[in-house]
Amino acid sequence: MSSGAPRGQGQTVRLSRGASLSDFADKINANPGSLVQEMFNLGEMVTATQSCSDDTLLLLGEHLGFNVQIVSPEDEDRELLAQFNIDLDAEVAEDRLVSRAPVVTVMGHVDHGKTKLLDAIRKANVVAGEAGGITQHIGAYQVHVPHEGEDRAVTFIDTPGHEAFTAMRARGAQVTDIVILVVAADDGVMPQTIEALNHAKAADVPIVVAVNKVDKPEANPDKVRQQLTEYGLVAEEYGGETMFVNVAAKPGIGIEDLLEAVLLTADASLELTAPTDGPAQGVAIEAHLDKGRGAVATVLVQKGTLRAGDSIVAGGAHGRVRAMLDENGNQVTEAGPARPVMVLGLTAVPGAGDTFLAAADDRTVRQIAEQRQARRRAAAFANSRGRATLETLMEQLKEGEKTSLNLILKGDVSGSVEALEDALFNLDIPEEVQLKVLDRGVGAITESNVMLASASSEPVTIIGFNVRASNKVREMADREGVEIRYYTVIYQAIEEIEAALKGLLKPEYEEVELGTAEIRDVFRSSKIGNISGCIVRSGVIRRNAKARLLRDGTVVADNLTISSLKRFKDDATEVREGFECGLTLGGYNNVQVGDVIETFEMREKVRA
Repeated sequence: MSSGAPRGQGQTVRLSRGASLSDFADKINANPGSLVQEMFNLGEMVTATQSCSDDTLLLLGEHLGFNVQIVSPEDEDRELLAQFNIDLDAEVAEDRLVSRAPVVTVMGHVDHGKTKLLDAIRKANVVAGEAGGITQHIGAYQVHVPHEGEDRAVTFIDTPGHEAFTAMRARGAQVTDIVILVVAADDGVMPQTIEALNHAKAADVPIVVAVNKVDKPEANPDKVRQQLTEYGLVAEEYGGETMFVNVAAKPGIGIEDLLEAVLLTADASLELTAPTDGPAQGVAIEAHLDKGRGAVATVLVQKGTLRAGDSIVAGGAHGRVRAMLDENGNQVTEAGPARPVMVLGLTAVPGAGDTFLAAADDRTVRQIAEQRQARRRAAAFANSRGRATLETLMEQLKEGEKTSLNLILKGDVSGSVEALEDALFNLDIPEEVQLKVLDRGVGAITESNVMLASASSEPVTIIGFNVRASNKVREMADREGVEIRYYTVIYQAIEEIEAALKGLLKPEYEEVELGTAEIRDVFRSSKIGNISGCIVRSGVIRRNAKARLLRDGTVVADNLTISSLKRFKDDATEVREGFECGLTLGGYNNVQVGDVIETFEMREKVRA
């Protein structure tokens, strides 16, 4: 008590998450050194500039007689925006409001036909591009529907179907006006159907049930209606308020009825209005890093109008809107409420679900983004550090005997990385095993990821979800002894990591790389499609070997086969490193100069 730190008489001190002792000292007009001494007296070693955990700040506040309040990230953000005279929750005068399109989220159990249903609505094929036919990213699309003599727009958000993506699906429900709950008529109500239903109820939005696959002989739509009454969804024909529509996505049966049900529900139970004037506000639904275009974010405008050239900030990313694209890849000059667009021009990749807003100038958005980034870093740093107390030093030494699995997660889009991390932390794992995520990010696996892994005192595995490492990075990882594992389906990643954590690793097939080849030229042939003129960069390229195509470190196509291989005009069974060859990828023609073909084979290995 001799350090001279001031004593509070129950005064309230508001501190942001991850604040340091210097921040605390500023608030109470004290010398930071005196607070360091107080913490030492309390048995904790903390430097003046180190980010402190919530518990540390509350402990010190209690000791000094101050009532410390940790400001929530949402309140913190409101206070930050208030400094720039921006109020996200400001009331809007009624004369400024105009009607807008309903935003609809499609939810339901995996493989019940959600993406097929959206396909039928948009008459475009989304499923073909998904690994294992499972939707892995959120997408947003707008369609136009003739209704009662008017052309009405409806915005659809397609959320992933696997329960590992609960976080993304919950977020999908937050920006939603109406939920379409898809239930397969031949399968009935499943665990994820209930999970999706709970999300929709928590978001307090009306639900329209699409009973899919009614064209199948084993379909029983009435059973679905009966099952859902147990969960509070009573069909109109049974005297309830929920609209049930029988559909069959593949043959396109009942699609018009479903869209009509959505519009009728919107008109009956919702007043959907928003101002079109003023700066744009909304939500970033998805974001990824693109080779030629940089950070690309899919945003849904909720208020105001977003125009090309506007300065925007989304989470910790900012920039000027260089271009906006609609769901078909066409350029648009402006986007009003309920319109989803892809925005180009951000300096970084925002997180899925970050709010975005347009501001008056570049300087404002840069300052908001920088302050948000600094606060997030401080909060993350505080959460990642345990309290280093004198009493727990021995315990920490004992903890060193525990086994821990350290991971670095890299993915092609921010939503996937976040969902994978959430799913991993929800795994049921033994107490003596710890799971630590050292870093996460969007884009190809880089040298800095490998350096971070090799600098760690414990072994670190890098997980690449739909992204790859270049040859240079791979060589560096081999040299440093860092394991890199690649996945394209989230189930597989979760199952293998869970098996690793539990030590229940069964004999399995392992992918063994055979070789890589770089495409130097592409020759068009009317008979056999595109022929790739390549130089073999490493290993060997074998005919009939499995292959994948990489573009800028990202997997563009998987599950390919080297269907023909030639040296000059002669057929070859294999071509070695340093030689040139011509090859074709079975049934795949979208190759470009500079792409890398990676070949591999599956060998059985017994894992201990």
